[in-house]
Amino acid sequence: MKLLLHTCCAPCSVYCVEELKKENIDITSYWYNPNIHPYKEYEARLECLKKYDEEIDIPLIIDDYYGLKDFCKNVIDKLDNRCGYCYLCRLEKTARYAKKNGYDAFSTTLLISPYQNHELLKKTGEMLEKKYGIKFLYKDFRPGFRYGQNKAREIGLYMQKYCGCVFSEEERYEKLISKNKKINEEFNKKELIRD
Repeated sequence: MKLLLHTCCAPCSVYCVEELKKENIDITSYWYNPNIHPYKEYEARLECLKKYDEEIDIPLIIDDYYGLKDFCKNVIDKLDNRCGYCYLCRLEKTARYAKKNGYDAFSTTLLISPYQNHELLKKTGEMLEKKYGIKFLYKDFRPGFRYGQNKAREIGLYMQKYCGCVFSEEERYEKLISKNKKINEEFNKKELIRD
């Protein structure tokens, strides 16, 4: 089977690629991640993936589009459901490319993350399978998440700290933001008393 594997980052691909290779699947990585912000984060993840795929001898196709404005425009009125748009835009681009370029199937490394909406990913992939007439290879890679992350650390891959979009980066700091807000409120009270 010739598979186009949407790849969000090198660390998430470690376990997925190992498992797919065990089934003698011919894998090509596909980078299309206009959700990743800011640009330096986008660049760091892409550069890491380029080096990693070269080391493990996996072809990589780069659809290099840093889409901050388009991403924000499409999620601004539905921030709590932004992941649905994110999955759809990336997987649809992957499915179209796979169909147009003679692949047998498409899939995504997002299926490894316990932090993603797994059922929505599966539903999106299956919908695109019907729309484009190309198989969505569904695999629940989540049991290998810790293994893949540990191996990625061992081999020195860049390890990101949040999913990718600027809103998930903010969520990463929710506790700190809340803590600092309380500290600043206390500071302001002291300042008012002093005045």
